[in-house]
Amino acid sequence: MQAIIDRIEGNIAVLEVDGTRFMDVPLAELPAGCGKGDVLRGMPGAWAKDDAEKAARLKLNADLMAKLFKH
Repeated sequence: MQAIIDRIEGNIAVLEVDGTRFMDVPLAELPAGCGKGDVLRGMPGAWAKDDAEKAARLKLNADLMAKLFKH
């Protein structure tokens, strides 16, 4: 299962799970240092950060924006 932290509201992280639904998860159940936009793999209670996937998504978004605004 893959999830992206959509936002943090107090002590709850709102995760977009598999691009199809949202799930509220207590921050205490996530790896230390997680923040908005981080990509997680695993399942509730056993999440792990996927920094390589986050970097790939950021690069893809930057490339798309550059292409969109290319003169």
